[in-house]
Amino acid sequence: MKKVPLLRGKTICNVFFENSTRTRTTFELAAQRLSADVITLNVSTSSASKGETLLDTLRNLEAMAADMFVVRHGDSGAAHFIAEHVCPQVAIINGGDGRHAHPTQGMLDMLTIRRHKGSFENLSVAIVGDILHSRVARSNMLALKTLGCPDIRVIAPKTLLPIGIEQYGVKVYTDMTAGLKDVDVVIMLRLQRERMAGGLLPSEGEFYRLFGLTPRAWPAPSRTPS
Repeated sequence: MKKVPLLRGKTICNVFFENSTRTRTTFELAAQRLSADVITLNVSTSSASKGETLLDTLRNLEAMAADMFVVRHGDSGAAHFIAEHVCPQVAIINGGDGRHAHPTQGMLDMLTIRRHKGSFENLSVAIVGDILHSRVARSNMLALKTLGCPDIRVIAPKTLLPIGIEQYGVKVYTDMTAGLKDVDVVIMLRLQRERMAGGLLPSEGEFYRLFGLTPRAWPAPSRTPS
């Protein structure tokens, strides 16, 4: 069925303080297929640019009697801040906040792994690339741990690894070949150039040479990976 009445009569506001195409569009489509009324606000080009604070915007949206806010924001913790200050009857979904988390993207990645691999209990999963700036990486690490994955690895140059990443229960590698040895699943991350400051990398070409997913870095294993 293309459309079901599960959210008929509900109003969902997609509140995007940060530019997005895929996340915003998929939330719009999901809400419409569940028969909700959808309002999408690109706040980055509207009220916030005129000096409105986050709380100002929040109060204006509450006056529209919305039932749910899907929030994307460039600052870590913004969705949690909104959840603490919004009316109790309004639900908050985090569509990505700063470097902190992207829960719905993490859920989609876990669904993809489950469909291809089934159980998580015997998997070895490697997350490769810009770990420092990636909110998806943090959501994936937490999700994999929650689902019982015994071997979670992160592979990146030292300049793209956050301090204290070991607290997520992961193994840290700075060598691509060693990190990919006998893994079942590889999650590749793009370079988050919009969040980078300073010379974290010599060049993109050098980064690809050392951390690109190539046959040289990951020779064909005995089992078929995803």
